[in-house]
Amino acid sequence: MFDFHGQVVLITGAGSPRGMGRVFARSFAELGAKVVLCDINKEGVDANVKELQDAGFEAAGYAANLCDETAVDNMVKSIVDLYGRIDVLINNAGISQKVTVADMTLADMQKIFSVNMFGLFLLTKAVCEVMKKQNYGRIVHLSSVSGKRGGGVFGGAHYSASKAAVLGFSKNLAREVSQYNITTNCVCPGLINTDIWKSMSPEQAKPVIDAIPMGRPGEPEEVAAPIVFLASKEASYITGEEIDINGGSHMD
Repeated sequence: MFDFHGQVVLITGAGSPRGMGRVFARSFAELGAKVVLCDINKEGVDANVKELQDAGFEAAGYAANLCDETAVDNMVKSIVDLYGRIDVLINNAGISQKVTVADMTLADMQKIFSVNMFGLFLLTKAVCEVMKKQNYGRIVHLSSVSGKRGGGVFGGAHYSASKAAVLGFSKNLAREVSQYNITTNCVCPGLINTDIWKSMSPEQAKPVIDAIPMGRPGEPEEVAAPIVFLASKEASYITGEEIDINGGSHMD
């Protein structure tokens, strides 16, 4: 089970030395995939790609602004030129901002949506064309517990709204592309042990932890495992779904 040999997996938001994208890439590489890391941070992408290559895995990296349609299209073309296909897309790139609605500006809203929703749309659209020609594909979007419960972890209303938009987009897309043997699903992480969590003060962190029945943040590896499953051939009859990964902080 969960054999990704011969498959090409594209992961966005993979330029942080301690972020979830780096862990996702390692998880797929260990299962035999050729992994492609994408981030606007070129130095971070290069470092994470080198780490994988030094460990004996096949990896490539691209620095791209996902809000730039031309850059997105050129990156997808380059990946297909290199590997001939894209089997899995993990839309992990995202940004947040802690601000109240009263203090929020239209520019704040546009910036958050530009990355979290519009960039996701541009890349998904481009990759879907590749997957349609293959008659195969797996797409997993990173939404958030904030998009389901309306915040309460980190970020503002614009972040919650953008992550809720990802859920609706994914469900509609599933109806459009299922005929091409493409599935599209979401995972909704809660508080995860990354730099965002570590940047919170003890005063900020305590009420968040107190609201989690498991009493702790999740680990990136605990998000990677469900993503690997949804991206696998074994998950062929699951589409338009969302999986909560939050230690019980939100239950449908």
